[in-house]
Amino acid sequence: MTRQNIPGTSPYEPEIGFSRAVRVGQTVHVSGTGPVGADQADAATQTRHTLEIIREALEKAGAQLKDVVRTRMYLTHVEDWKAVGSVHGEFFGTIRPAATMVVVAALLNPAWRVEIEAEAVIPSAPLE
Repeated sequence: MTRQNIPGTSPYEPEIGFSRAVRVGQTVHVSGTGPVGADQADAATQTRHTLEIIREALEKAGAQLKDVVRTRMYLTHVEDWKAVGSVHGEFFGTIRPAATMVVVAALLNPAWRVEIEAEAVIPSAPLE
């Protein structure tokens, strides 16, 4: 099976040894993605920004949001669950992937209130 690493813009990718996303066959795995560039925004804005970064990574891999089958949301403040969930619903309300939302003690950047992972399955599309 062919593997395609999809780079992002993080300067830590080569240092830590990760890719923004990896496509293997018809599956795309998107790494934990934080709201880089919207660090000081509220939880809803951070979530929207994070999901746009994820959308871009998916598109580079030949996928779309409609192909997402799973998301994982990590929150640092339990009270943000509704704001984060509402934005998740804006992006995935009709797609309805399997989703998990958990509260964690901290994320890599202390200003981040949310980090999201995603997995997509591309229906019958060849790897380019």
